[in-house]
Amino acid sequence: MGRLDGKVIVLTAAAQGIGRAAALAFAKEGAKVIATDINEAKLQELEAYPGIQTRVLDVTKKKQIDQFAREVERVDVLCNVAGFVHHGTILDCEETDWDFSMNLNVRSMFLMTKAFLPKVSDPGDSTMGPCPVPSLYPGVVNRCVYSASKAAVIGLTKSVAADFIQQGIRCNCVCPGTVDTPSLHERIQAREDPQEALKDFLKRQKTGRFATAEEVALLCVYLASDESAYMTGHSMVIDGGWSL
Repeated sequence: MGRLDGKVIVLTAAAQGIGRAAALAFAKEGAKVIATDINEAKLQELEAYPGIQTRVLDVTKKKQIDQFAREVERVDVLCNVAGFVHHGTILDCEETDWDFSMNLNVRSMFLMTKAFLPKVSDPGDSTMGPCPVPSLYPGVVNRCVYSASKAAVIGLTKSVAADFIQQGIRCNCVCPGTVDTPSLHERIQAREDPQEALKDFLKRQKTGRFATAEEVALLCVYLASDESAYMTGHSMVIDGGWSL
């Protein structure tokens, strides 16, 4: 038997990186995974794995989210992974950058949580509500709007946890350090000197390496399982000691 047998999990940003690793890890532990993403081509690759079904979804579109929620009869776990990393200080952040980051990093989680929280099938059965995946919570250079948006996600997590604890619904979030994902490599290649950018990213990792998406996914499995039944409202840091 798997650690997630019988659980239905809705997952966003599942086409690559942490989202893809989480989808595979959830399915391996026996969950029925409904994996969503805006990237249809990459998303379809997950259909080859037992226990995973896919749906194209733009989490910035309320109508799409509400329609999707109407199609899902029940859910045990909502895992929100969608996000965008803007590079720069407050002086480098235009209003359009701020609005886009807040829309994708915060508003999408608000919309998904509001739509799917009433769908929780058996709140008393050690279920987990939304599982936002914010960044490391201390301030980070050149991450003004990203840090602001992820601080908001942590506040949202605690609010949902406090408001619904009596109904047996838990809400936790995962705070990873730098993770080896396609998104990270795209950001490195976009810099003027990619080799120097890579060195800069590695310098702040006290372990001397990046986390793997699979390592972060294992923490998501734990939070989705009954093993974490007594945990709610927490920001789980998995950063290789970066914040020490």
